[in-house]
Amino acid sequence: MEVAKVLHMNEGIGEASYAKNSLLQQKVILMTKSIRDEAIAALYRSLSPETICIADLGCSSGPNTFLVISGLIKTIYEECKSNGQKQSPEFHVFLNDLPGNDFNTIFRSLPAFYQDLRKQMGDGFDPNCFVTGVAGSFYTRLFPSQSLHFVHSSYSLHWISQVPDGIEDNKGNIYVSRTSPTIVDKAYYEQYKRDFVTFLKYRSKELVKGGRMILTMLGRNNEGLYSKGCYYIVEPLAMALKELVEMVGPVYKATRICVRTEKRPHPKIASIVTIWQIA
Repeated sequence: MEVAKVLHMNEGIGEASYAKNSLLQQKVILMTKSIRDEAIAALYRSLSPETICIADLGCSSGPNTFLVISGLIKTIYEECKSNGQKQSPEFHVFLNDLPGNDFNTIFRSLPAFYQDLRKQMGDGFDPNCFVTGVAGSFYTRLFPSQSLHFVHSSYSLHWISQVPDGIEDNKGNIYVSRTSPTIVDKAYYEQYKRDFVTFLKYRSKELVKGGRMILTMLGRNNEGLYSKGCYYIVEPLAMALKELVEMVGPVYKATRICVRTEKRPHPKIASIVTIWQIA
């Protein structure tokens, strides 16, 4: 199963939407703000482009979508002011996610985004910010060669491109659990390794020389293979699905269920922030 064909967060702005249930992701974005600010300021000082091209990969929809972008624009604006520049550069922002993402909600939010930028920066500020939606998997080529100055992705790269081959023996499980055979763990590991290498290969072609890339990913704060955080989140779902399958059909069908959920990590699960610079 190709994840790109089925995966998306809950649409809209209702109570069950991703927009109303992504406070954890917002907290992570705020925690990593100083890292992004330092990287984008250093990039502008070294390259001074007239137009800064920024890509946010795995943007989803809702308030978090514009939180990163507005922060980057504000940082450059302050950098220009401190240098006595009368005009900040233009910004071309590419918001990327899978084709099933709720891009309609994003585009409907653009007027409010521009209005909020002007409010933050003060009278007379012209954001000169042009936003484009880019639908597609970030495990494929998305942009022309050397067209991006800054790439950002937060809490998206734990999604792999497809269900790994060779996990048929993971009976009764919907994730890598303590009862999963070693071959299942290896299959997920190899799939993630292939995906991440592919991701880096394409981004290395799309970034300009001297460009920056910041990736924030889920991680563990210990070497234990099986995360209790995942257990607390996914195991109740697994139990519910098993019970459902037993009610509607043979138990063996449970081995064919594949679930992709928005992971909400346990507080003890660490985040990994990786900063890349294209030499």
